[in-house]
Amino acid sequence: MKVSSLPADDNSCGWYHLSQPRTPCPAHKGHSSAPWVVVGAGFTGLAAARQLAINFPADEIVLVEAQEVGLGPSGRNAGFAIDLPHDIGAEDYIGDITLARKSLKLNIAGQTLLKELVAQHGIDCQLKSCGKYQAAVEDRGIQVLEAYRRGLDKLDQPYEMIDRDILPQHLGTHFYRQALYTPGAVLVQPSALVKGLADSLPANVTLYEWTPIREVEYGTHTLLKHAQGSITAEKLVLANNSFGMRFGFLKGSMLPIYTYGSLTRPLTIDEQHRLGGKPYWGAIPADPFGTTVRRTPDNRLLIRNSFSFNPDGRSKAKFNQRFVHRHRASFEARFPMLPDVEFQYTWGGALAMARNHNGFFGQLANNVFAALGCNGLGVTRGTISGALLGDWLAGQEDELTAFLLTAPGPNGNPPQPFLSLGVNMNLMWGQYRAGRES
Repeated sequence: MKVSSLPADDNSCGWYHLSQPRTPCPAHKGHSSAPWVVVGAGFTGLAAARQLAINFPADEIVLVEAQEVGLGPSGRNAGFAIDLPHDIGAEDYIGDITLARKSLKLNIAGQTLLKELVAQHGIDCQLKSCGKYQAAVEDRGIQVLEAYRRGLDKLDQPYEMIDRDILPQHLGTHFYRQALYTPGAVLVQPSALVKGLADSLPANVTLYEWTPIREVEYGTHTLLKHAQGSITAEKLVLANNSFGMRFGFLKGSMLPIYTYGSLTRPLTIDEQHRLGGKPYWGAIPADPFGTTVRRTPDNRLLIRNSFSFNPDGRSKAKFNQRFVHRHRASFEARFPMLPDVEFQYTWGGALAMARNHNGFFGQLANNVFAALGCNGLGVTRGTISGALLGDWLAGQEDELTAFLLTAPGPNGNPPQPFLSLGVNMNLMWGQYRAGRES
């Protein structure tokens, strides 16, 4: 079968340009075979390839990336490695308490693994274990924080409610009315982290970049064809999120939702004093359609909001141009003391979402396996899902693996054009309803 759509992220991502430059690995040429082939070198694929290499030290693990490592979705997110359950479909963000406890264990396991790898390999990715703020402006947002507080009580997790008078000491801005601070989140420079993980893979992993797979033949082995040759996989692992649908699986189940961010130039010393607050922090909105804000360790400010549904999974430059004006309005509302601070970068990045907020983990077909769909938690959930898949394929299983294997997976969606109509209307309504949270 032909792969009907290939990744096409543009060159606009600030995280990519501000991270340490690296020389990409060569593209694959000719015809070769390997016991294991992993498609997708984001957080999930890197973790899966690493774990397979550890579990099968005598085998070559081939890792294939359609673009350059750090340029795709894993390097384009807001850089939150969140520990807590983040069920945006539940009133209290926690939902079913049994599932929430398992999700908490998964997320913490992903965090722990990333921290260990960063320390072991000296990856310079601005990793800060500084927690996160969930901040509210509207009455509805205040109600969300109260519900989230009740959910955290049920989960027995620590938090601090911070009122308007105290918040400027944390965030500098007087914009927010209240925030709920949780100490367990980790903030990173995502593209730097992904690049560092790729450059520290075990010796028996062979990474090929700029090698988009254009055609697949399934059978006892899987033949992956690209423009300059082919790779035969005894066992294939798909770690390419919504593009897994382009390989013939889970069709119509995952939604490629793009969200957009702008990053400023570095603040001057005078601007840092005018802003005040802590030297680095991250704040997510009480309303999931609101604005995420970060102050980075190198004194830049990130604004992330606005959404588009790109069914083919490919970036569209027109949305960068359209949404940067919304970013500017959000910035000026929060930071009126910084009128002359301009954005240096604006970009979009894909999330692989499902309507029931479930991903897929396990076997798709004979000798074809996958971990797909992180629903906005790619840093932690992608990392741990890939690592656990690598262990499971080596015959190792624990309670977290069993939890992922028994999850229902992403549900199906209506056919086009009804799907695009419904998703776009939902995105428009959600952003309108967010009000000043945007």
